Amino acid sequence: MGLLSSERPPSSAAPVVAKPRPRTAWLRPWRVAGVDFVLANLAFALAWWIRYDSNVVSEVAAENYVSLPDYLVIELAFASILVLVSALKNLYRPTFGRTWLDEAVTVFSSATIASAVLVVAIFYYRPFSYSRAIFPFALMLAVALLAGERWLETQVAAGLRRRGIGLKQVVIVGAGSLGRRIMQSFVAQPGLGYQVVGFVDDGRGEDIGRFQALGPVAALPRVMNERTIDEVIVALPSASHAEVIRIIEYCARQGVNFRLVPDFYELSLDRVDVAYLHGVPLIGLREPSLSGLNRVFKRASDVVFAAAALTLLSPLLLAVAAAIKLDSPGPVLFKQLRVGRGGRQFWFYKFRSMRADAEEEFWRLMELNEASGPIFKMRRDPRVTKVGRIIRRASIDELPQLINVLQGDMSVVGPRPPIPREVERYEDWHLRRLSVSPGITGLWQVSGRSELSFDEMVLLDLWYIENWSLGLDLKILLRTIPAVLLEHGAY
Repeated sequence: MGLLSSERPPSSAAPVVAKPRPRTAWLRPWRVAGVDFVLANLAFALAWWIRYDSNVVSEVAAENYVSLPDYLVIELAFASILVLVSALKNLYRPTFGRTWLDEAVTVFSSATIASAVLVVAIFYYRPFSYSRAIFPFALMLAVALLAGERWLETQVAAGLRRRGIGLKQVVIVGAGSLGRRIMQSFVAQPGLGYQVVGFVDDGRGEDIGRFQALGPVAALPRVMNERTIDEVIVALPSASHAEVIRIIEYCARQGVNFRLVPDFYELSLDRVDVAYLHGVPLIGLREPSLSGLNRVFKRASDVVFAAAALTLLSPLLLAVAAAIKLDSPGPVLFKQLRVGRGGRQFWFYKFRSMRADAEEEFWRLMELNEASGPIFKMRRDPRVTKVGRIIRRASIDELPQLINVLQGDMSVVGPRPPIPREVERYEDWHLRRLSVSPGITGLWQVSGRSELSFDEMVLLDLWYIENWSLGLDLKILLRTIPAVLLEHGAY
């Protein structure tokens, strides 16, 4: 049944009012460009001061001294080229999903081009005896000021969003593979400033983690009428082409922004490669990011990291082993069967944090489970020992998994290794997390750890698999440190 023919907004409810674009929205790109222009001039003036008046580099002889007004044309040219290049790189155009790091990279590229152009021009014309040192100083200061201003703005916006201010309300149409990819991106990137109020889908009536099921697709007009929706993301399969057109037309009439997720015959979106032949798009398929040489690089980095960590942490490991042995009877290490890449089972090692007979008490405590889905979690598990509670809070109990990494059963970064009885309860879409080696840490560990629902953990794992890079692994490792020190969600 079609969207508009199957369910219309109730006559008793207020009609959906089109949301006109704010009249001042067009000013924002000019405001940001203006701030960049001012900061770039300030960076150049600071560079001049460092070179000529601060004596940081070297004392300038009187005959080689050049005043700041003599640099005015070059300063204005530097700021103008930086802003122009940034505009050509679409830095001032709002882009969905762009992060602070993306903008910082663009700023660095623009500042580098501006500096290079001026160095070449001045070397050619040589209007006066200039200092070459001023340009690298201007480059570094411009990047620091522009990126710093954006970071500060990001932090202020994030603080407001935590208070519910400035969030864009989004509803997702479709909870299939396309819809879940959108959900996992929102879970993995909370700083985007979008709050998903829920999803509508004809085939799924239960929630997916924090994402609330709002009814079938036909309920979209009612949802838009009852809630203030800023954006609709349509993530329906290609077979629903007619329904997609009706939804898009409906959103356009109501003045609500919409975004369409293309469905390339169920291909993973991150693997789609689009080339153009005289304006005609040619769609191909790239190799998965975590395959071939990339898998070799990841394995090599895992071995190096695990070997170095075991060596450096050996005094701590011995001290923890002694404390466990003195605290309660039983082995130092806890060994358990887990499921790895491709469903292969392996023995998983941790420092024992519970009584030796903890596994025998598991079924008695099942009714006290505080986690959703097939996993088991208890905030005050009576089986945990005194030492166990300490090493769990600091995640020290996870360190013996470095042995699993050396054995090739695990990676340093990856999805959490599940227990076989958990895998038996997986839905089909959950199984995709078994396509890579499990890890000691991962996106879900640094995004809330035990506070996340199981579906949200899986969404984060799938986002990691589809967007893997060595740089992403490094970011997760760096984020693991504060997550462990601050004990976010650990119990």
